[in-house]
Amino acid sequence: MLHDIIDKLTGRDEADKKIEGTVILMKKNVLDFNDFNASFLDRLHELVGRRVSLQLISAVNGAPENGGKLGKEAYLEDWITKIAPLTAGEVSFKVTFDWQEEIGVPGAFLIRNNHHSEFYLKSLALEDVPGEGRVHFVCNSWVYPADKYQKDRVFFSNKTYLPSETPKPLIRYREEELVSLRGNGTGELQEWDRIYDYAYYNDLGNPDKSLEYARPVLGGSSEYPYPRRGRTGRPPTETDPNTESRLELLMSLNIYVPRDERFGHLKMSDFLAYALKSIAQVLTPELQSLFDKTPNEFDNFQDVMDLYEGGIKVPDGILKSIRDNIPAEMLKEIFRTDGEQLLKYPPPQVIQEDRTAWRTDEEFAREMLAGVNPVIIRLLQEFPPTSKLDPEVYGDQTSTIKEEHIKNNLDGLTIEEAIKNNKLFILDHHDAFMPYLRRINSTDTKTYASRTLLFLKNDGTLKPLVIELSLPHPDGDKFGAVSKVFTPAEQGVEGSIWQLAKAYAAVNDSGYHQLVSHWLNTHAAIEPFVIATNRQLSVLHPIYKLLQPHFRDTMNINAFARQILINGGGILELTVFPGKYAMEMSSVVYKDWVFPEQALPAELLKRGVAVKDSNAPHGLRLLIEDYPYAVDGLEIWSAIKTWVEDYCSSYYKTDESVQADTELQSWWKELREEGHGDKKDEPWWPKMQTVQELIDTCTIVIWIASALHAAVNFGQYPYAGYLPNRPTISRRFMPEKGTPKYSELESNPDKVFLETITAQLQTLIGISLIEILSRHATDEVYLGQRDTPDWTTDTIPLQAFQKFGKKLAAIEDRIMEMNNDENLKNRVGPVKIPYTLLFPTSEGGLTGKGIPNSVSI
Repeated sequence: MLHDIIDKLTGRDEADKKIEGTVILMKKNVLDFNDFNASFLDRLHELVGRRVSLQLISAVNGAPENGGKLGKEAYLEDWITKIAPLTAGEVSFKVTFDWQEEIGVPGAFLIRNNHHSEFYLKSLALEDVPGEGRVHFVCNSWVYPADKYQKDRVFFSNKTYLPSETPKPLIRYREEELVSLRGNGTGELQEWDRIYDYAYYNDLGNPDKSLEYARPVLGGSSEYPYPRRGRTGRPPTETDPNTESRLELLMSLNIYVPRDERFGHLKMSDFLAYALKSIAQVLTPELQSLFDKTPNEFDNFQDVMDLYEGGIKVPDGILKSIRDNIPAEMLKEIFRTDGEQLLKYPPPQVIQEDRTAWRTDEEFAREMLAGVNPVIIRLLQEFPPTSKLDPEVYGDQTSTIKEEHIKNNLDGLTIEEAIKNNKLFILDHHDAFMPYLRRINSTDTKTYASRTLLFLKNDGTLKPLVIELSLPHPDGDKFGAVSKVFTPAEQGVEGSIWQLAKAYAAVNDSGYHQLVSHWLNTHAAIEPFVIATNRQLSVLHPIYKLLQPHFRDTMNINAFARQILINGGGILELTVFPGKYAMEMSSVVYKDWVFPEQALPAELLKRGVAVKDSNAPHGLRLLIEDYPYAVDGLEIWSAIKTWVEDYCSSYYKTDESVQADTELQSWWKELREEGHGDKKDEPWWPKMQTVQELIDTCTIVIWIASALHAAVNFGQYPYAGYLPNRPTISRRFMPEKGTPKYSELESNPDKVFLETITAQLQTLIGISLIEILSRHATDEVYLGQRDTPDWTTDTIPLQAFQKFGKKLAAIEDRIMEMNNDENLKNRVGPVKIPYTLLFPTSEGGLTGKGIPNSVSI
């Protein structure tokens, strides 16, 4: 007792008190099997006292201008003896801090890595902190050796503060961290840089290779507006100072993104990166040389089926070259080699139950509501359909579809009655492609701009009425279009012509899907939000914590895309019909991009497929009741919106609190003026002056990154892995009466069909690609999940998040129930694929379901 009193009086008790901490990290050598050198040097540095040090920063004591009081340095213990297990990867280290009363409760810590190589820091947990108990720091960041940084790295505890509520001792650290993430806008960025900055899409072309590979700069002009991408700072090309130089293909994996935005080591996307590289690097040239020697066509549908049933045999020499260039485990994953049968793919769902159901009119129409591009079909409100193209430039582009083409197919209604009763719908790709058709058709592609009219039957399904295929007038654009109209037929040459007309419409839809619905509206549109959030919102900010999971891996997959897929001469140009004009076409479409219209309810109203109805669930009544994408989408949208409302309203009690949030206002200003800078003067941007505007904005961002991307991405292999169902290219025009091809339609219609659509080489490359892009990583994090339970300490958000998870589980049950309801014919269809693209969770692999939190593939 006396000892205790003396200790108290002399302060000896405090001096001896220790705080135990646990650090979880992954050593570099676990993630990089070849870097044993790094592992050895790290141990050497430990031996000579160059260790990993940590210092606690007080959240209660210290002047704002100097930052919180710093504790004494403490070191990670037992680095040398802890050899990381190669499987799990995570290693736990003890760290012991001397307790100093003036530190009080720590709100952050500094870490200094004096080793030779970087490590991935997951978390620090402190136990029994006096007056506080457990303090948890979620880090999830690469920490490079100290000489790579101007200042030691700082990490904050998992508390959440609006800028005005930040504990004074932490203000300086909060502000300095944001400054360092913004960089100074100059120089080429290196892998250890943590800089988030903006650039135009000026790295798609390669004019130094040849003029054929030059591409326009997208972004920064009224001619080619575009969202911004992450800056890399590579020097310009020699040929064109406005074009950024490109990395060699072999270096594709090294394209700069901030290190913490790179794919996690577990993710099959590390494998995905190799797979993409393999396709671009090895498979494409090898197959090209093979097919140039023996220009292989699919002669019949059995040839196509062989891709899934037997595989395509490839000569020995080529097989050896591919085996030499692709690591064995990749080969096993991508190409399933079995003796000589190199290219064999899993059968896509669209042909698993029935090999021919894809050819029915009902399935062709149903996929506009439940396929991979269910976001285009709209209500037809005028007949004949009109064009929005400028008549001064393009002449009269009004449709040539006449009453006699469709009047006998309207179940007894007149056209006026069908329009009045909301029975007519259109899949309209006419205006998007017409301005480019003349140029596109000067290449190997031969295609049309299409309009497809559909009728809503009493059983809730759609039937195609007519397809119009248009070409630019041979005498010049101002003379309008030359169009042909095709109507449904089942037998003989007319039946074969109708199948071809549907294929041309599908080619249009495939191209628009890849370039606009998928790339532009999800991948490209979301990247500026990733950059602005990291530059302007501190990790302590509630909106950072809300949005950050929805940005995982997006910058990385987009950087790979610029390197391998959407670049000049890349896989997209090779496999999708607009070819070299693909990306600039998507920029023309971006001129009409409106942020508030990305909200699902607004988007459905805009297309006329829903009307406002206060008595209907979600306040909208769908005009096609059995519209699986819209039905499931509205449920998911509503769940996201409720979660965002619950979350935001726990931090922002008044509109004034939104207006007074300096970080939030800087974020929103930069997002508009920089990230989507070509749209900065648009009147439709939310002003970010009210809690409601904040809720609406965050709901849209989460919707785009999660559900919208899932709906247009993960159905690619199930529906388009069988290319006759979703051809991406057409190589011949429709056969004309009196020509040999027309006669061949009578004798061998399948051969003519297959010679018209995507060739064998492009088919193999295309399905190799979409097989990879349709897969879920094994460590994917889905909507309603977080990668750590410790993402916040705040009770109301944690309860709201739990409620969100329960709501999503209920939606899953409802989806299964609807898929078993035989009255809902569009949910399964003739091909017997239940609609699960908006089913929230999934296992890894090719599943055709699951909504990842982010645009992660």
